[in-house]
Amino acid sequence: MSVVSVYCVFASVEEAERIGRTVVEERLAACINILGPCRSIYRWQGAVETTEETPAILKTTVEAADALISRIAGLHSYEVPCIAVWPIDKLLLSYAEWVEQSIGLVGNA
Repeated sequence: MSVVSVYCVFASVEEAERIGRTVVEERLAACINILGPCRSIYRWQGAVETTEETPAILKTTVEAADALISRIAGLHSYEVPCIAVWPIDKLLLSYAEWVEQSIGLVGNA
């Protein structure tokens, strides 16, 4: 099974939707789950900042993960976006097959 989750944080729901739609249309991700807003506290350029952001989880394959990371980074408004790949230990087989088909590894979904 080659499915992984990619966790990202975006500046807004609109940015998450725009980038998410792009990478799904380009078959780099099977789907994106855009979560509710979160409050982030972080250090940036020597100062502690607080802002509201939009986290999201995308599903893709190990094989497509590097291309997905690169594409998200290129479209993202942040200079240093949070993009992290989370391995999936267990997954419903039919869901894994759907992800792989959506990415274009198997058949033409």
